[in-house]
Amino acid sequence: MTNEEWGQVRNKLQKAVGQNNYTNWIEPLEFADLKNGVATFLVPTNFMGNWVDRNFGDKILHQMVGEGLKVSRLDFEVPAKKPKAVYAPAPERAAPTPLGKADQDDLPGAPLYDRFTFDNFVVGKPNELAHAAARRVAEGGPVTFNPLFLYGGVGLGKTHLMHAIAHEMTARNPDLRVVYLSAEQFMYRFVQAIREKQMMDFKQLFRSVDVLMVDDVQFIAGKDSTQEEFFHTFNALVDQNKQIIISGDRAPGEIKDMEDRIKSRLQCGLVVDLHPTDYELRLGVLQNKVNAYREQYNGLVIADGVLEFIAHRISTNVRVLEGALMRLFAFASLVGREVTMELAQDCLGDILRASDRKVTVEEIQRKVSEHYNIRLSDLIGPKRVRTIARPRQVAMYLAKHMTSRSLPEIGRRFGGRDHTTVMHGVKRIDELKAADDQIAEDLELLRRALEA
Repeated sequence: MTNEEWGQVRNKLQKAVGQNNYTNWIEPLEFADLKNGVATFLVPTNFMGNWVDRNFGDKILHQMVGEGLKVSRLDFEVPAKKPKAVYAPAPERAAPTPLGKADQDDLPGAPLYDRFTFDNFVVGKPNELAHAAARRVAEGGPVTFNPLFLYGGVGLGKTHLMHAIAHEMTARNPDLRVVYLSAEQFMYRFVQAIREKQMMDFKQLFRSVDVLMVDDVQFIAGKDSTQEEFFHTFNALVDQNKQIIISGDRAPGEIKDMEDRIKSRLQCGLVVDLHPTDYELRLGVLQNKVNAYREQYNGLVIADGVLEFIAHRISTNVRVLEGALMRLFAFASLVGREVTMELAQDCLGDILRASDRKVTVEEIQRKVSEHYNIRLSDLIGPKRVRTIARPRQVAMYLAKHMTSRSLPEIGRRFGGRDHTTVMHGVKRIDELKAADDQIAEDLELLRRALEA
């Protein structure tokens, strides 16, 4: 089997197993040989080979036979000279990156994605605290924040920062023993150890590391036995003054079905959230990606205003933003066209429609009333006292920027006010948010609540 034939098989597997499974388990496989009906693949660890064989072996065989290849069995081998690597789950995967002292044991997990470094992490107001904390931990030295807990929604940069910490730590100290895996993989290893009566090996593996990094810790919530073992592992490492870094999709105290004692441990270090991206950060991400793509798409021309248009319209998360730019560049390159506004609108139509803000003026009014603890009838009524007028102007400002309604339409929904009143309110809030930190914070909190 040639690499080209394996590429065709991989393309079909991508559709058969789904993008997430493909990037986690199929993409890292390296075809080595096909002899006497046995297809051999190189894998970073025995764990990964066993997992792929057990969960996707039949599908791989089916697709290979479908391509006319004479294959009856799959074999997964770790190269004779194992790369020293840290292993981690990620939304996208690359080949294993030499990162840490992992050649002594079969470390759990999947390869780190070597693109996720501090050098290409775009810092903006929504993530600057998380970035600074990650940098501090990555510098090593005395353990300051233990654990460091990063949380936020999908595509906001948690995994990027986790990988960047691992890269930086092991670049500074190649002998550092770092284990990076998802909570799901931790649970799988735990269950496997129980089934194969290897709990002592499991405990020794996880309690002898220098740094433990666990992604998506909310996955173990409600799984009593796994939580019990995680709790004891956590305590053992803290007692040894070993660094622990955890990520989740919400704050520790908000994880449903997580044991209180684990929530307490997770909150005893530094807990930092990553906020939804703002326009400036999204534009910075796009500009950074354009610079990275210049060599790949040599000669591709981008018309003025295209990046600004995409940054404004696609506000969900960075992953969607990067995927949209990649699609746009690939399409323009294939058809030999300049990246214009028209091309962007045509090529990204489905993403733009999905990202369109569907917030209504009425939703904004309700949220603002709740936030400032005033009655909705007062907000849209005739009262002009400051405690009512300022929230009303905030609601008008949000309606102007988060809906497609015209100023006269917004005015009508605020008790039949004239559009000039709306203009004045929007202008006043624009002025205040630059000078009044409380107004700026209120706007950000309300925007996040409305976009959630």
